[in-house]
Amino acid sequence: MNSTNVKQTPKTAITPTRLQDYPEWYQQVIKAADLAEISPVRGCMTIKPWGYAIWENIQRVLDDQLKATGHKNAYFPLLIPVSFLEKEAAHIEGFAKECAVVTHYRLGVNEEGKLIPTSPLEEPYIIRPTSETIIGEAFSRWVQSYRDLPLLINQWANIMRWEMRTRMFLRTSEFLWQEGHTAHATSKEAVDETLKILDLYTAFVENYLAMPVIKGEKSESERFPGAVNTYCIEAMMQDKKALQAGTSHYLGQNFSKAFHIKFSNDKGVEELAYTTSWGVSTRMIGGLIMTHSDDNGLVLPPKIAPLHVVILPMIHKEEQRADIMAYCEQLATDLRKVYFDQRPLAVEIDTRELTGGEKAWSWVKKGVPIRVEVGGKELQNNAVFVGRRDKEYKDRLSMSREQFINNIVTELEDLQTALLDRARAFQQQNTRIIDNKADFYDFFTKSDGGFALAHWNGDRAIEAKIKQDLNVTIRCIPLTEQPEPGQCIFSGGKSAQRVIFAKSY
Repeated sequence: MNSTNVKQTPKTAITPTRLQDYPEWYQQVIKAADLAEISPVRGCMTIKPWGYAIWENIQRVLDDQLKATGHKNAYFPLLIPVSFLEKEAAHIEGFAKECAVVTHYRLGVNEEGKLIPTSPLEEPYIIRPTSETIIGEAFSRWVQSYRDLPLLINQWANIMRWEMRTRMFLRTSEFLWQEGHTAHATSKEAVDETLKILDLYTAFVENYLAMPVIKGEKSESERFPGAVNTYCIEAMMQDKKALQAGTSHYLGQNFSKAFHIKFSNDKGVEELAYTTSWGVSTRMIGGLIMTHSDDNGLVLPPKIAPLHVVILPMIHKEEQRADIMAYCEQLATDLRKVYFDQRPLAVEIDTRELTGGEKAWSWVKKGVPIRVEVGGKELQNNAVFVGRRDKEYKDRLSMSREQFINNIVTELEDLQTALLDRARAFQQQNTRIIDNKADFYDFFTKSDGGFALAHWNGDRAIEAKIKQDLNVTIRCIPLTEQPEPGQCIFSGGKSAQRVIFAKSY
C-alpha cells in the first residue's frame, strides 16, 4: 500500500478522543488539566488547586447572588443523629441506602496491635447526606413568630453519600455543595422562593458556565425524598446524555410537621411553616468539562476560569531574556488593570524552564481562555502572538500590544458567548419530538439518542418500564407557559404536555 494514500488521524492531546471512548476521554481531560485525582478513600476524590480554583469562582459568584436575594450563610454539624432522619419517613427511606454511619467514638488496640473502634455511641450519627433534618430542628427553635419569617439560610458544606459506582465530579461519595433552606408563612411564598432559586441557578449556569439548560419539574418517582415538588435544570452533555445540574425543592409542611417548625401568626394563632431546600454541587464542574471540552483538553468559559490570560515568554537567545521578561511583566501589570465581569483580569506569566510548545500545550489542556506568546519578534515590534482556547491551536494571530489590551474584554466576551451558542446549538440539534412508541424505542436503541420530547400520561408503571427497557428516565416536565396537550405515546391516554426523556448521569 502506498503510504501517501493512507489518511492520517489528526494527533490530539487527549487520547482516547470523545468519539473513541467518551467516559475514558472525560477521565483523561481531568488528568491532563490537573483538576483532581482519585483519593485513598474509597469513592472519594482529591480536588487539586486548578479544580478547586474553578469551584472557588463558582462559589464566589453564587454566594454574592444568594446574599443579594436576602439569604444569609450559616453552618450546621456534619454529624446528624439517626433519630432526626427517622422523623420524616419518606426522607429516611430515600437516603437509607446511601448513609455512612458513625457508631463509635474511640479507637482501641486489639491483641494483634491493630486499631479497632471501641466505646459505642448511645445513638449512631449519620455523616451529612443532606441537612433538611438538622436544619429543621434548628428552625423549630429559631422560628416563633410571623415576624421571624421568611427565614432564608444557606450553607456551604461537604456531603457524604455512599456511592457504589463513582466518577470524579459527577458522582463521588463525598462532594462539595451549597444547600439553601428557607421557611415561610404561606405556601405561595415558599413556592415562589423555590422557583426564584431555580431561575437564579438557570441564569448562573447559562451566563457563567455557558451551559444551556432546560427548567422543569421532576416526575413523582424522581422527586427529592420528602418533597412536595422538585424542580431541576437539565443540561445535555456532548455524548447526548442528560446531566441534572441543580435542584430546588418545595417541601410544603412535611419537615415542619416532623420538626415542629411553628409560628404565631398576626392574629396569635399557631401555624406550621412552609419550607424549601435547594442546592448545586461540584457536579457542575463535571458538566462544565463535558459540555465544552475537546480532544485537546479542558475548555473554560472566561467568566469562571481561574486564569483569563497566560503569558508565555519564548526565549531563544539568552541575551534577550531580561528584555523579554520585562516586557511580559509590564504586559501583565497593564492587563491586571483591566476589568472583566466586575473583577480584574487574572493573569499569569509562565516562567517554567520548558520549551515553548510544552508550555503552550500545558495551558491548552488546562483550558485557559487566552494564551499570549512573547518572543524576540514580538519584543522588537511591540506586539503579541495570541491564541484563543475555543479555536484551533494553530489559529493564532499577531497584533500590536496596544490593540490586544484594548480588545481583550471584547475577546473574552465573544469567547463566552461562542461557547454558550455552540452548546445551545448542539442541544437543539439533538432534541427530537417523537409521536409514537416505535420511533421512541428506535431513538434510544438505533441512534446515539439525545433528548426525546414525548407525551406521557403520568403513569409510574410506564416510567419504570422505560427505565428497565432502555435505561432512560424522565429528566423533567418542562416549565412552559403554554403546555401542549396530547396523547401518551405509550398508553394512548391523555397527556397534559410533552416531557423530556433521556439517558443520564
